[in-house]
Amino acid sequence: MSDLSQIIKAYDVRGTVPDQFNETVARAIGTAFVEMLRESGDEPDQIVIGHDMRESGPGLAAAFARGANAAGVAVVNIGLASTDQLYYASGALSLPGAMFTASHNPAQYNGIKLCRSGARPVGQDSGLAVVRQRAQQLLADLNAEADGPSRVDQRNVLADYAAHLRSLVDLSGIRPLKVIVDAGNGMGGYTVPAVLGDQVLPALPLTIEPLFFELDGSFPNHEANPLDPKNLVDLQNAVREQGADIGLAFDGDADRCFVVDEKGDAVSPSAITALVAARELAKFPGSTIIHNLITSAAVPEIIVENGGKPVRSRVGHSFIKAEMAATNAVFGGEHSAHYYFRDFWFADTGMLAAMHVLAAFGGQDLPLSEFAAEYERYAASGEINSTVADASAKIAEVRAAFPDARVDDLDGKTFQLGDGAWFNLRASNTEPLLRLNVEAPDADRMAKLRDAVLAIVRG
Repeated sequence: MSDLSQIIKAYDVRGTVPDQFNETVARAIGTAFVEMLRESGDEPDQIVIGHDMRESGPGLAAAFARGANAAGVAVVNIGLASTDQLYYASGALSLPGAMFTASHNPAQYNGIKLCRSGARPVGQDSGLAVVRQRAQQLLADLNAEADGPSRVDQRNVLADYAAHLRSLVDLSGIRPLKVIVDAGNGMGGYTVPAVLGDQVLPALPLTIEPLFFELDGSFPNHEANPLDPKNLVDLQNAVREQGADIGLAFDGDADRCFVVDEKGDAVSPSAITALVAARELAKFPGSTIIHNLITSAAVPEIIVENGGKPVRSRVGHSFIKAEMAATNAVFGGEHSAHYYFRDFWFADTGMLAAMHVLAAFGGQDLPLSEFAAEYERYAASGEINSTVADASAKIAEVRAAFPDARVDDLDGKTFQLGDGAWFNLRASNTEPLLRLNVEAPDADRMAKLRDAVLAIVRG
């Protein structure tokens, strides 16, 4: 019997197929999800499910649907979908949802992202622990309820999803742009033609040049994880070779988007957060914007300069979404290229962020490298991971080496050094790692600070 504590973690379900995660497990989770919703006061008569391009997705989704049916709930199956397309369906239909994806993980993985109606997240403290406990009981019970009648309605929401995004950002009046999109054989190959192309809606002033749009969960070209620089190389080369104006890279389930300028250089997610924040504040003056604590210091500066209220959050979508709901924030951004929008049910959508970038950049005549420079004020290290035996002891050593720093512990330890330089050390929840992020006013100061901290952490 599967040990569900190995695959049901803080935010979602994720494991290798079929040894950790298979159709028997998916069916149990389907029943457990419905029972958790009822115990917490929801009374769903339907849930919506979708799956990405992984080969195991349709079977796992169908098994989950059988479990939901056995618990007395009908299923709306939207079939192939990006994660933000599932969030759209959950929001537009006011239904709880289950998205079958392992995001950027390798081909042997699959998983589930669960949400309540209106795309509200389900995490460890908001129902996922209950789902794990109940599903484990069902797997142990040889007399668990048998399958009931199938109640599954197949529905395609791709066109409605595309129309909704188009209604939020008007791209019809921008200058013509040549855009190379690397879908990494993930769901961007399905959603980009619908949203940015002319597959279902009128054409935009965009020439889309596709890279790896073929849906293939074996990821034959590169991992669908643009956060790793090696997975951006194909896009960077194509942008330079083809003289494109901009490059976009989506992860496997297409809920994150990374941006590359005309020189092939990556535009930091912090710069994208600041850019989109400025646009949203122009539309909703004085609003709150959420940013996690390892985005650039430029982000809260630009939010304030544009009349907004920055609120600093811990890293992780459950914390961002909770802060957004509590403050009615219009937008939130993370260093990992997750972008959250109030007008998208506070959920994350890389596609909508990409559209904001295209609208802003396409509305003036600067190359993207010059335009993005307005939002890139400091030198950053990016996230650096170090394997350590005792994370707490290493953090204490670093604290002793910087006695004059101002330190807070919102998420790990953030050290403010008084000259505009800062760094954050966070322990991984799942691995013996310390994660370091450093930022400083210039590259030389950043490099020296980075190396000084790493010498202690790795010493």
